[in-house]
Amino acid sequence: MTEQIVAGQVGPLEASLRAKRSAGRKLLVPYVTGGYPGWQDAIRACAANGADAVEIGVPFSDPVMDGPVIQQASQAALEAGATPPAILDEVPELDVQIPLLVMTYYNLVHHDGHRRFAHRLVSAGVAGCILPDLPLEESEPWCRAADHEGVETVMLAAPTAPDDRLPRIAARTRGFVYSVGLLGVTGERASLAATATSLAARLKKITDVPVLVGVGVSNAEQAFEASRVADGVVQGASIVRRLMEEGPDAVGSYVAEVRAAIDG
Repeated sequence: MTEQIVAGQVGPLEASLRAKRSAGRKLLVPYVTGGYPGWQDAIRACAANGADAVEIGVPFSDPVMDGPVIQQASQAALEAGATPPAILDEVPELDVQIPLLVMTYYNLVHHDGHRRFAHRLVSAGVAGCILPDLPLEESEPWCRAADHEGVETVMLAAPTAPDDRLPRIAARTRGFVYSVGLLGVTGERASLAATATSLAARLKKITDVPVLVGVGVSNAEQAFEASRVADGVVQGASIVRRLMEEGPDAVGSYVAEVRAAIDG
C-alpha cells in the first residue's frame, strides 16, 4: 500500500528525480498518449533510452492545453475505445523501472470522485498526476485526496505568474514543478521561447523541488537550452508525432538523442 504524503515529505517520484539530480543528471520526462496504438511499447522505449519518468496522457474530449498533434493522437485513442479505466488497467503491464505520471483534465477526476480516482492511480502503479486545468486556488480538495492516497500532484507555473504566486505553487507541488515554457497549447516550435528559461530561473531561486520546463520544448537542441537553467524538460508533441508517424522505435531513438543532448 502506498503511504500518505504529508507536508514536507517527499514521495517516490520526487525522491527519484532528486536523487538523479544530485548525481549530476538532467531530467527527461517524455509524454505519451495513453490508448494510442503502440503507446505501451513507446513508454518501454522511453524507459530503455534514458527517460527518468514518463507522463501518460489520458485522452479527454475537450483538451484545453493540448495542441494539434496531441489532440489528434487523443482523438485516435478515443475512437479506438480508450477509456481512463482501460488505460490504467494496462499500466501494470508496462513493467518499467521508472516512475509514471498521468496527465488528464479535472472533469474526469471530478466525475470519478477525488479519492476514487487517486486510488485508481495508486492501484495501477502510477506515482503522480498532472491536472493542467485545475487552478491552485481550487486544488486543495483534490490535493488532500491525492496526498492521502500517496499520489504526487505536479502543479504548473505559468510565465505570467507574479512573484508572490510562485512560492505557493512550489509549496503545494509534489514530484516537480512543471514550468510552462510559453503561453498557449502544446506543440513544436522553431525556437525556445525566452519565457521558458526566465520562468525556470525564477522558480529555481525560490524552491529546491525539481523544476522541469514543458510546452514548447521541441527538439534535442531546445531541451539542452532549457536544461541549462532548469533541472530538466518534459517533451510531448515531438514524442507523440514520432509515435504517430514512425512508431515506438522512433520514439526510443529520439529519447536517446535528447538524453545525449541534455547530458552535454
